[in-house]
Amino acid sequence: MPALPSPLLDLRGTPARFLHWWSRWSLAGLLALLPALAACGGGTPPPPPPTEGSATIDAGETWLPEGTKFSMVAANVMLISLLPIGVFAQWAVYSAKRDDKPHTGLALLLTGLIGLAFINAQAFIYATTELPVSQGTYSYLFYAVTGVSMLLAVVGVAFSATTAFRYLGGRTSDRAIVSAHALYWYAYSAVFAVVWFVVYVTK
Repeated sequence: MPALPSPLLDLRGTPARFLHWWSRWSLAGLLALLPALAACGGGTPPPPPPTEGSATIDAGETWLPEGTKFSMVAANVMLISLLPIGVFAQWAVYSAKRDDKPHTGLALLLTGLIGLAFINAQAFIYATTELPVSQGTYSYLFYAVTGVSMLLAVVGVAFSATTAFRYLGGRTSDRAIVSAHALYWYAYSAVFAVVWFVVYVTK
């Protein structure tokens, strides 16, 4: 009896196989859209009118609303907390490769707990900063950037919980998810370092 052809998408494989398939087809779709996006561009767009923020910066003033102060202690704690998160995430990878289930679980638990502390520090900044959402351009930008950053941190904590649930639940041979978990936190740390510098340092 002849073998059946393999399906285009085999979800029974490892997560790494699915991610490889997904990234290949996503890149192909993006490359297919580039000519269409270039054709829609037309000519050079006219320069945008000056905004509240650009006029303020051109005048040599700060565009941070008057009386707005951030807790730099909480912002610095957020940045520093990403260092042990990376260490514990890598510890989980190290332990999983050696089939050390207790240490893998402990490392994932500590990663998730410090992630919750990170989210708590961002919530503290929101609670102590007297900056209404509808204050103007700066407040829109501040809450958009930090809100997306906080959402990504929540996703990271959920990723830690999911990884711990899968690994401690018996799928000890599925080490790809532990490595993907560590990679997520490394990438997030790099992104937040830029957010921290732009939002809290340069203002």
